[in-house]
Amino acid sequence: MDLGLADRTVLVTGGSSGVGLATVRALLGEGARVATCGRDGDRLAKAAARLGAGGDRLFTGVCDVRDADAVRRFTDAAAAHFGGRLDGLVNNAGQSRMKRLDDTTAEDWRDELELKFAGVLNPLAATRGYLRASDAASIVNINAVLAKQPETRLITTSAARAGILNLSTSLARELAAEGIRVNSVCLGLIDTGQWTRRHAAADSGLTYEEWQAELAADRGIALGRLGRAEEVAYAVVALLSPRASYITGTSIDVCGGVGRGIL
Repeated sequence: MDLGLADRTVLVTGGSSGVGLATVRALLGEGARVATCGRDGDRLAKAAARLGAGGDRLFTGVCDVRDADAVRRFTDAAAAHFGGRLDGLVNNAGQSRMKRLDDTTAEDWRDELELKFAGVLNPLAATRGYLRASDAASIVNINAVLAKQPETRLITTSAARAGILNLSTSLARELAAEGIRVNSVCLGLIDTGQWTRRHAAADSGLTYEEWQAELAADRGIALGRLGRAEEVAYAVVALLSPRASYITGTSIDVCGGVGRGIL
């Protein structure tokens, strides 16, 4: 099926690795033009080189989503590079904070809430005018099943994710009159660099494959494995597509069956 994304322009935050990079790759594969940013310029440059897309298809820039002015500068530069047009936004920048309540400081709470909310609100403010001018504007917020199924081992992240899911629903209603759809993709455990680093830090003596299998069993993942970044990207790209023109205010779980709620 043609998803209708050819020659449309999408901005993806946090596109230098993991789900963000897989989403950029999937969009390029659909013929879209993509602008993406990250905090680490070297890692972003290496990711862009691996993608092998020319400047007419891919625009990159160093940007911290917590800095509203930097986000606006990047957005305006990206839009200008692609002829003043933006059709989609993927809010992906962020990370998980593996801490329990007694290990968490007031600064941890402030940092986590700032990152999660600024990661949605700053790109929205910067792109809203451009998206309003599109005939098929779509925003996808990358979230986690933690938003609906709290995890005490990630207490700050769980709370912040729940707030973002709530915000996404409100944004879908607020922006519908402007022709902008807003949806969420809620992840389970995805095999990205974060889990590779946690395996190394655990120093368990297990291979990564053995450690991953134990992790999947411990977390009750029905499919018995971690997900792959490209499996998330498929859902994101589908929601960005004009084919999904009647879908807004919803969330799709990409979690291997770890979700146990009925809502």
